[in-house]
Amino acid sequence: MKFSSQEEYGLRCLLRIARQGGHGGLTIPEISEAEGISSFYVAKLLRIQRRAGLVKSARGKIGGYTLARPPQQIVVGEALAALGGRLFEPDFCDDHAGVGLTCTSSVDCSIRSLWRAVQNMVDRVLSKTTLTDLLHNEEEVTTLVTPLVQLSEGPPRPTTLQARGPEAGE
Repeated sequence: MKFSSQEEYGLRCLLRIARQGGHGGLTIPEISEAEGISSFYVAKLLRIQRRAGLVKSARGKIGGYTLARPPQQIVVGEALAALGGRLFEPDFCDDHAGVGLTCTSSVDCSIRSLWRAVQNMVDRVLSKTTLTDLLHNEEEVTTLVTPLVQLSEGPPRPTTLQARGPEAGE
């Protein structure tokens, strides 16, 4: 599982614009140079983000790209969804059925349960993290997001479940 360069670079462009604050917009060449990303790619990423309502652009001598909303109102999950989508979508199994029309495990899939749980945890962090949060240094962001991934104390998790299948003597 990994995030794409589009999501990484797109988020970096948003943060670069957020750091500019109210001091005017940034041009594509300025963002390109500051982030070490080609101007062509920056233009593509900003077009996606503009269509998603994350940035706005202005032409002219004092033009450039600015955030469409204050950074505390832009949630990282929204930005990543615009740039590439989620790690696990509900229709994932339809797209990855194998050679058949439907997956052989479509009725009872233990892997789908795992991916759903992972996606829920990722959503939990990304839906509560804003661009403002990411404007801090790495140590401060770690302090902010670590509590979001800690599981609350609940009933003890079973250490093992009864095995099923041929290995269990069926």
